[in-house]
Amino acid sequence: MTRAVVRQLSAPELKDMLESDTPPILVDVRTDWERAIARITGAQWLTKESYDGLVALDRRTPIVFQCHHGIRSQAAAEHFVQLGFERVFNLDGGIDAWSSLVDSSVSRY
Repeated sequence: MTRAVVRQLSAPELKDMLESDTPPILVDVRTDWERAIARITGAQWLTKESYDGLVALDRRTPIVFQCHHGIRSQAAAEHFVQLGFERVFNLDGGIDAWSSLVDSSVSRY
């Protein structure tokens, strides 16, 4: 069996996934102060408690990680692939791309 890889997702692709009948779990790995500036509706913040809940999920659960530009979220996504998750995505360009390409009401910083 080949190991899953982190798949890059554009902001418009994430929008489509979130609006689908089976939306993925969206995980925000940014800091408190970053989240105070801008958020994608429905994203859950990665905390110790949410981490424990995520690792307990079925390994086929689709999870999308996002940060400011996509670097920290890539690292988090790779960690979840190492844990055996099969449907792991990284928001390419992070919340900055989301603001530019999907929802201009989300503040850029």
